[in-house]
Amino acid sequence: MNRLSVCLFTLGFIIPLSIVSADEPKLEKGDLVVSIGNTLIEREQEYGDWELELTRRLSGQNIRFRNLGWSGDTVWAESRGIFDPPKVGYERLIELAKELKPNVIVFGYGGVESEGGIDALPAFIKQYEQLVNDVANSEIECLHLLPIPLEESSFPVQNSEAKNFIQQANQNIQLYADAIRKFAESRGEAVIDLTAALNHRPADQQWRDNGLHLNATGYQKTASAFVDAFGLEDQEPVGDAEELRALIRRKNELFFHRWRPQNITYLTGFRKHEQGQNAVEIAQFDPLIAEVESQISSIID
Repeated sequence: MNRLSVCLFTLGFIIPLSIVSADEPKLEKGDLVVSIGNTLIEREQEYGDWELELTRRLSGQNIRFRNLGWSGDTVWAESRGIFDPPKVGYERLIELAKELKPNVIVFGYGGVESEGGIDALPAFIKQYEQLVNDVANSEIECLHLLPIPLEESSFPVQNSEAKNFIQQANQNIQLYADAIRKFAESRGEAVIDLTAALNHRPADQQWRDNGLHLNATGYQKTASAFVDAFGLEDQEPVGDAEELRALIRRKNELFFHRWRPQNITYLTGFRKHEQGQNAVEIAQFDPLIAEVESQISSIID
């Protein structure tokens, strides 16, 4: 149930979730948007174009963004355990997501899990639902980023075997994307589908690094499709794009070191008995992040 549903319910109107419009605005002034997912989410912080597009369309709204993406991650947090079991990484993710107190969460999973094919799909959806329920409550807007298909033209290997692999992989990805869409629709929540934008790639442009991962151009060219899912009114983007992109990337870098310091094993991991006392310094990133966000606001407000 999203914030619109909660509002109508408190006014005495009981409505089924299925009729809540996915076109309703997903952002309100002062909101914090948290993105959780795999490589597609994590790499966006390096380029910043999705966040840039949202920021430029939301002048004066003081919307903030936090990226909790992790390369190769799954809904079981199999990449997040580091030296611990995935269960520990999962618990860390839930704890951090709740600590941030987001108003909006973007989930981006399914790409890695789709390798399990149709047989693994029920377990994926069950755990996907568990993850959403563990980090979101009735006051949080949820959006679901669908996994993107592989692209044959930029795949590192060009032969019949690779072509067959890509075809099978994309069939599985589509199965998982359809399942996520169905899950989102059952909750009256929006999906973010980049497929149409990717299918309109000009032949003379390269949007991928290796057949799968978007490059700088890929993130830039899919930014409008990403932002459209938030149901925003048409608004002329404001602020200098290059200046804002640089600040957004700087803020993302600071936050990355805030929640994933290089010496995390010593600060909060299994060797924290050696240097755990230094973990208090992690919070010193917070005023630095706030300062950059202040600079962003000064440009677009």
